[in-house]
Amino acid sequence: MKLIYQNMLGFLLIIVTTISIIGYSEIGYARNQAYMQNYQRMEGYAESLGDLAEADGKNGTALLNNNFLNQLEFVLHGEDVHLRIFNDKNEQIYPKVNAKVQLSKNVFATLKTGQEIRIQNNHNEQSPIRSTKDAYTGVLVPWMNGKNLVGVAWISSRVTHVERPIYMAKRNLLRALLMTVAVGLILSFIISYYSTKRIKRLSRATQKVASGNFNVQIQHKDSDEIDQLAENFNKMVQALKRSNEEVKAQEKRRDQFMADAAHEMRTPLTTINGILEGLQYDAIPEESKPKSIALMQRETKRLIRLVNENLDYEKIRNNQINLIKTNFNATPILQDLKSQLSQNAEKANDELEVIAPDDLPIYADRDRFTQVMVNLVQNAIQFTHDGKIEIKGERMVHATVLSVKDNGIGMSKDQIKYIFERFFKADPSRARMGTGESGLGLAIVSSLIKQHGGKVTVESEPGKGSTFTVVFYDKGFEQFVESLYHKK
Repeated sequence: MKLIYQNMLGFLLIIVTTISIIGYSEIGYARNQAYMQNYQRMEGYAESLGDLAEADGKNGTALLNNNFLNQLEFVLHGEDVHLRIFNDKNEQIYPKVNAKVQLSKNVFATLKTGQEIRIQNNHNEQSPIRSTKDAYTGVLVPWMNGKNLVGVAWISSRVTHVERPIYMAKRNLLRALLMTVAVGLILSFIISYYSTKRIKRLSRATQKVASGNFNVQIQHKDSDEIDQLAENFNKMVQALKRSNEEVKAQEKRRDQFMADAAHEMRTPLTTINGILEGLQYDAIPEESKPKSIALMQRETKRLIRLVNENLDYEKIRNNQINLIKTNFNATPILQDLKSQLSQNAEKANDELEVIAPDDLPIYADRDRFTQVMVNLVQNAIQFTHDGKIEIKGERMVHATVLSVKDNGIGMSKDQIKYIFERFFKADPSRARMGTGESGLGLAIVSSLIKQHGGKVTVESEPGKGSTFTVVFYDKGFEQFVESLYHKK
């Protein structure tokens, strides 16, 4: 069943149920009121008739005056009122009939105590006075002279006469129900159509997203839950669009990496294979053999380095390395780093400079700290020519801050966005032999810093160089910083 019909059916069930409950209560109230008013009216007639009987004398000859009672019943006939009179011996004396008519012993005993009896329908089995024709409702009122019973008046009216207002109330209720259902159908259709129209709009938008169109946005007014759903849908589509763009960028970087890796591996393998063939067929002169073997060793180390970088990154990313953190002086390591990489810097005509105090305490894993700084400096050398690379270290409150600044080619904002992701190269055409050629160096740096509980940031402008800043927090303080981050 379509949602619009479900909503309409729901509205109609609510309307019909509500009117039924109200109508049932109203009819019950009308019935009680009708019978109560009838009882009071009948009792009033009975009491007035009793007063007339007492006024006629102590012998109660008025009770035996059939002419008076016939005239009285004729007057009350317009109100559909009927009268029966019983004497103190439980004998019906009006109207006179050939057969002997009496009240039941239990009923007469109750009346002798002066207690009135109300009969709602004398067709019921419990009724003290039953009739074979029309159903009557009325009262049995005893006439008392002190504690002595003088007589009993049974004044009644047809049930159909009493329930006539109830029948009218039922007709009015049925008429109101039909009108309400008709109006409810129209209103429920309008409301349901409006709601389902917005849901259909969401459904169509979902189909577009499922087909790969992430440029879908739904207009909403923030007035109800459907509008909230539309807002959340828009946020979801935006997130999917960003995710899709990132996946495409990641795929592009992966493809580029695979092409670069294949090229980087094919070159040394081709070189090694050529040298081996030359050695096999003695095509290499004896004096050139040491140089050829040295070349094979370099190419083999290059292949090993490419494989190790990938394996190292996977271990770091999956938390499969154990960090042995200690407090040590970082300045000697920075000075050693300058000496080790000075040859690579000279090839690019770069100048390396270390700016740090003699004592620069830091809390980190010594080997991994060295790996982080080597990757950052190698990255700076790779993209800087005829420039200067500044390695700076300083103490802050509860932390040690290190930065690697260069005046190389720099990066755009889009490049900075992906610089720490795997396989990304800011300028693939400028990749060289050495650490960082696979596009994993900065990804390894980011993963190691995160495992240290620190942070790494980058500032760069195209043509003006880049500055990478790394923060290592003191022992115990990295947990405090991490807890603040999770609270946010």
